Amino acid sequence: MLLGLQNVTFEFGARVIVSDATWHIQPGDRIGLIGYNGTGKSTLLKVLVGQYSPSAGTVEKGRETTIGYLHQDLLSFDTNDSITGVALGAFERVQQLEKDIERLGKELEANPESEEILLKYTDALHEMDVLDGYNVHYKAEEVLHGLGFSNEDLDKPYKQFSGGWRMRVLLAKMILQAPDVLLLDEPTNHLDLPSIEWLEKYLLNYKGSVVIVSHDKFFLNRMVNKIVELYQRQLHIYSGNYDYYEREKDIRIDMQQRAFENQQDYIRQQERFIERFKAKASKAAQAQSVQKRLDKLDVVEDVQLERPDIRINFQMDKTPGRVLVSLKHINKKFGDNVILENASAEIDRGDKIALIGANGKGKSTLLRIVAEVETFEGERIWGHNVDESFYAQHQLEALNLNNTILDEMKECGSQKTEMELRSLLGGFLFGGDDVEKKIKVLSGGEKARVALAKTIISKANFLMLDEPTNHLDMHSVELLAGALNKYPGTFILVSHDRFFISKTANKIWEIVDHKIKEFKGSYQEWVEWNERMTKMEAERKAENGKSKPESEKKAEVKPAPVQQSAVNNAPVNRELQRELQKQQKRLISLEAEISKASNERTKLEQALGAPENYSDKKKFAAAESDYKKANQMLQSLNKEYESLFEKVMELETQAAG
Repeated sequence: MLLGLQNVTFEFGARVIVSDATWHIQPGDRIGLIGYNGTGKSTLLKVLVGQYSPSAGTVEKGRETTIGYLHQDLLSFDTNDSITGVALGAFERVQQLEKDIERLGKELEANPESEEILLKYTDALHEMDVLDGYNVHYKAEEVLHGLGFSNEDLDKPYKQFSGGWRMRVLLAKMILQAPDVLLLDEPTNHLDLPSIEWLEKYLLNYKGSVVIVSHDKFFLNRMVNKIVELYQRQLHIYSGNYDYYEREKDIRIDMQQRAFENQQDYIRQQERFIERFKAKASKAAQAQSVQKRLDKLDVVEDVQLERPDIRINFQMDKTPGRVLVSLKHINKKFGDNVILENASAEIDRGDKIALIGANGKGKSTLLRIVAEVETFEGERIWGHNVDESFYAQHQLEALNLNNTILDEMKECGSQKTEMELRSLLGGFLFGGDDVEKKIKVLSGGEKARVALAKTIISKANFLMLDEPTNHLDMHSVELLAGALNKYPGTFILVSHDRFFISKTANKIWEIVDHKIKEFKGSYQEWVEWNERMTKMEAERKAENGKSKPESEKKAEVKPAPVQQSAVNNAPVNRELQRELQKQQKRLISLEAEISKASNERTKLEQALGAPENYSDKKKFAAAESDYKKANQMLQSLNKEYESLFEKVMELETQAAG
């Protein structure tokens, strides 16, 4: 064991965070530490590293175990050193050896006959070699590049960077230190998609153990081999990834709920006995004995106690025209940093667009241009009957800090009564006097809920959402994704949460070479398509790199210029585009048919297990026949979908080529 808790209890005042908790971190463990917001996950990490002392039990740590702890409080660290210098701080011994080797080299030049200096110099060189010290600069730059820094950034002072980028530097330093146990508190909060993917690959090959607090389900699914859930002051350990945890938790919750209900029945029965016989002389002693047993009972808690659900139900008042927003010949730059150049795109009714890509590419800038709150050159044209609502990433942009929560809702212009507003806020976990709190005293998660409530009350038919899942726990992210799936309107969102994107988007936008590149399909389809394109490009480059006979080189003729599409720079082939659109529409239609057929099969499967059917041979035979037909239909549709998907991918490849 490297690190762990043994029968630990820890309290904040009267609030118990964990009670009699035991948890051992073993070599090779990659653990996701999860729980609803406010349960105390970050506090538990501080107990592990010794910042807080338990009120009972012990924190156990191996004698040689080294710990790296990344947490939000590190942002207070400041220095004029370059970010490379900060990252190299991970190699203190190597840096000392560099100084020793330089000093001893000068001494040796002055005293070339000194065997003592020569021996020290040789020993320092050998230790440097053993520690692979000559490669530390390369290692530091490799990790910093992986986390999104450019070559130009490497020599810039650490203090010039914003909080999110500083956190990346400190994460780089911690990774380079390679401790036995790496404790990471929300490491993906400040990372874009490419950096998250790089971190995943790096940590999967990390030799030490890793504990991660994260609300990113996709990240946890790929990263961890254990889940530790902090729930109702207990630690529940699951040996598997997040999907495995969800399946096993459903079983555990069902068992706990039945145990709770059985215990409640038992308690009510015993209480009735006590009430009936406590005043009867012949039974009073027995009633008292029953009461003592009840007092000592280890109470099973109701599983629903610790799962407050926010109620999200997006609505819209009117239907817009076919096109909601047209962007034509958009140009945008900040100084020499060009974001968009002659870029064009269109948002149609029913589009559910995820705007993805690396930080610094201009995703939030493009979203603000769509929302018409950012200056730009070019045309941005609203469609007919469009009611829009913009959810800003930085809540300070959207909320009046001096308002109370209730006042903020009143200013939305919804004409709702105070009682109706209080009821809506109750669905977002603001009950009673909470609605009188000032916005400026709210936490990040509370501000996010207020902004979401404002978005819902608008009844807009077009939503623009910038990082809407920030500050939400995984359960709330799932509720939001479900609400957006039911939403009949149109939206465009910026998010780095791949689970959330995969559950909501039917189109993907990227900013590539200062243009808006559109992919019609889900996030998973985009990932598969992107991998195929990357592979094809690598093969093409490899093929072009082969030497050709001189006669072939002379015979090569450059093709005539082809007209380019405004959205994705692909050559325009009208017939090919029409065929692609036709097959894409069929693919969408087929998805709906598969969903319907799947629901029908589920109903028939349930019917097979109904008592009125399995107890009657004729009814069971009829139900079984219907189920087999539905299953065959679903298999046939899935087969057609796979074939059609391949065809669409091939057409898209041709269109992109």
